[in-house]
Amino acid sequence: MPNAAYEPIIGLEIHAELSTRTKMFCGSLNDPNETRPNTNVCPICMGHPGTLPVPNHDAIARVIQVGLALSAEIPEFSRFDRKNYFYPDLPKGYQISQYQHPLVSGGSLAVTRNDGTTKAIRITRVHLEEDTGRSIHDAKSGTTLLDFNRAGIPLMELVTEPDIRSAEEAKLFASELQQLLQHLGVSHADMERGQMRIEANVSLRPVGQKEFGTKVEVKNINSFRFVEKAINYEIGRQEKILLRGEKVLQETRGWDEASSSTVSQRSKEAAHDYRYFPEPDIPPLRIEHAWVEKLHAALPELPRQKRERFAAEFNIAPKLAAVIARDRAMAGFFEATISELEAWLRATGRERDTKAIALAANYLTTDLAKLTADAGASFADLKITTEDFAELMTYLVENRISSKAAKSVLAEMFATGTDPSNIIERDKLWQISDDSALAAAVESVIGMNEKAVADYRAGKPAALQFLLGQVMKSSRGADPAVVQKLLEQKLRD
Repeated sequence: MPNAAYEPIIGLEIHAELSTRTKMFCGSLNDPNETRPNTNVCPICMGHPGTLPVPNHDAIARVIQVGLALSAEIPEFSRFDRKNYFYPDLPKGYQISQYQHPLVSGGSLAVTRNDGTTKAIRITRVHLEEDTGRSIHDAKSGTTLLDFNRAGIPLMELVTEPDIRSAEEAKLFASELQQLLQHLGVSHADMERGQMRIEANVSLRPVGQKEFGTKVEVKNINSFRFVEKAINYEIGRQEKILLRGEKVLQETRGWDEASSSTVSQRSKEAAHDYRYFPEPDIPPLRIEHAWVEKLHAALPELPRQKRERFAAEFNIAPKLAAVIARDRAMAGFFEATISELEAWLRATGRERDTKAIALAANYLTTDLAKLTADAGASFADLKITTEDFAELMTYLVENRISSKAAKSVLAEMFATGTDPSNIIERDKLWQISDDSALAAAVESVIGMNEKAVADYRAGKPAALQFLLGQVMKSSRGADPAVVQKLLEQKLRD
């Protein structure tokens, strides 16, 4: 927790690689799955003399869609600029980016904090640029290898206003943005694969002071957990400096996972250090209003809208709705499953059954989600069809199988895609619910356990559970609810 005397001021800069077919300014493939170094390259993305970049229309459309989803301003005029700096994996010696005239200005994204309150974080800008290559350091030989497959991939950068006041809010914002990008289909935004990268600008000021403190930029944050850890560490580090009466230096620091600390990298560059000037090889862009309107009309349902609709329409808890809506593929699987269940309810003359929907939601977010996570898979890759998953849920609703059996059946369905009824039939997992079929087993257990019967009639409820267990043991597949009902009836006689 920050010292009560100081208030953290936090802004985020978030980069996301766009999932276009080709790179930003050339026809080389944008393929994150390519493992062969320097395969998806050409003279343009390698910066050869005399080559001319041509902007990727799809990449521009995707950034504008992000802006529309953030309720931001889309200007009629935009421009690319050259950002000059030297890294070994920056083949041109400069980066084509945007500075004074980005594609998106303003807007906001709301986050819901853990205490249930909601806060809108304002957006400064969203602009488009090209990614760098990748440096691969070989510790054994002491050499650095360069892979330019990533060089020139369309890279969206979103910059927030300094509205964030805690590491929790920063983590929530990054997670909410990832969901937004994935639901829009503009980026896979997989942090583990480097498709979404976060930098945090952190400063402290005395509570009540209007002026901001000295800003420190924290880089190399590659997971939501580290967003929170890195910012909290940096807040604590700056507090100690200020409490000693010293000044915080403006610098760039990197998050070091091994030591769970930030480490100094270099003094922070200012905009003039990059010597921005208009990109001479790309004419300015004129963005037509009719095109923007068309992109706006094509926006899908956004994550917050989906969460709210799921909770209201399907009568499930808001937190459960949030878990389902977080993953676009999971949300689609859930809705298709509910459609199948509602068709079954209509066909069997039932009213809309909230139990069936709740079962589907719970099994989806617990058992099926765990199977998927343990296999390192995603909901987009499931072998299970929504028809078969819904069928399994109907067997549970009708008490035709036990929950224990359902879990084992689901595991096999996940592994093989087999129809649930085939598995249940093969392994004889159907639950016996017929009174007449179970009556003899109940009579036999009562006759063989006189002491337990006497204990129950003497007011000891635990004896009933013992008798129930004995019947279940002797009648494989018996419905425990039916067995308990029969036992209670017989023991009252």
